[in-house]
Amino acid sequence: MNEPEAEASRDDAPTEAVSAPGGLSRRGLLGLAIGGGVAGLAVGAGAGLAGGVALGRARAADDAHSAYEFFGAHQAGITTPVQDHLHFASFDMMPRSDRDDLIGLLQDWSYAASRMTQGLEVSASGAVGGPPRGSAGRHGEALGLPAAGLTITFGFGPSLFENEEGDRYGIAAQRPGGLKRLPAFLGDDLDPQTSHGDLCIQACADDPQVAVHAIRNLSRIAFGRARLRWSQLGFGKTSRTTATQATPRNLFGFKDGTANILADDDAALDDHVWVGAEDEPAWLAGGSYLVARKIAMLIETWDRVRLSEQDSIIGRDKGVGAPLSGGDEFTAPDFRGHAIDANSHVSLAHPEHNDGIRILRRGYNYVDGNNALGRLDAGLFFLSYQRDPAQFISLQRRLSTDLMNEYIRHVGSGIWAVPAGAAPGSYVGADLFA
Repeated sequence: MNEPEAEASRDDAPTEAVSAPGGLSRRGLLGLAIGGGVAGLAVGAGAGLAGGVALGRARAADDAHSAYEFFGAHQAGITTPVQDHLHFASFDMMPRSDRDDLIGLLQDWSYAASRMTQGLEVSASGAVGGPPRGSAGRHGEALGLPAAGLTITFGFGPSLFENEEGDRYGIAAQRPGGLKRLPAFLGDDLDPQTSHGDLCIQACADDPQVAVHAIRNLSRIAFGRARLRWSQLGFGKTSRTTATQATPRNLFGFKDGTANILADDDAALDDHVWVGAEDEPAWLAGGSYLVARKIAMLIETWDRVRLSEQDSIIGRDKGVGAPLSGGDEFTAPDFRGHAIDANSHVSLAHPEHNDGIRILRRGYNYVDGNNALGRLDAGLFFLSYQRDPAQFISLQRRLSTDLMNEYIRHVGSGIWAVPAGAAPGSYVGADLFA
């Protein structure tokens, strides 16, 4: 996309493309909603969003995974049943952007996300509803597709609050104490080009084109205010968040996420995932912390390992997923005796050996073609949500002697604060700027 085309695309951003009576932009409506209480919410969330919700509910009759509401107490895409496909993107704000640019971008993104998650087009004018000679950057690759269970989750990185340019947006004092780049871990081989970022977007859907459509258009809307730093496609979920989902397998062939925190376990979510009202800072209450790690898996090397040794490395039976101490997949491992190696992945990662620490996982497999040696460039795009980054740091340090480390490399990394969900008529992260 050349620069004139990109600029034209920005003119079609959702907050500017839909005008209210008197010429007020969608951004203006959001402003009224934020400042005008109940009356403002009625204006901001009226016909457009209500129509989107109604359409989403109608489609739900035909598609059980059709639509998840964007607005709510928590952002969707955390405890939501894990979808089959991922498009994850990290963004950096433009060097000369200001506080208004950041707030405006979050408003625009929230509005667009609220439409796309209901199976609607990004803006009211749509891909083909405007003038024929309109923007060359118009979207359209998702025309005719349902919402496909799309969730869009936003996060704020440490560098958004303060970097070498200083406190760019007047929010440095609001940075959570635990929100800083993760420390170096044994075996890290991180690529700075696929790590970190001011902002992140996690788009998950049961149709890969719907997930790609979401990131494509949110990137387009960001033009002039933020730029894409890196992105990652994922397929084949490697965890579950509901009891009705079968435990998926990773690219090593083992069931992954058997003991994951589930969406209906409110006590575990409150203890281990959601930032509490008593935690600091107050604006993040109801949110969480997201850690992303790109983990390359040495597939060809692993494939030459005997099955019995693979079982010992993981600590589970490859076929049924049961711990080597006996039982079925969901039997609690028994670490007494020698059935499960003390340095197996199951043993080192288990809450029994980590002061009860648990995290919620939403990982995906990835394959990025072949590397220069002709081997698969593939692995696990690990995503975890936790109440405090210290949970992940403690677990990762514990895994330093994991027998599986011989077959994996951590090549990408990032951490973001994930705000609570937005209220109708407002936007994600609004409490940070209150």
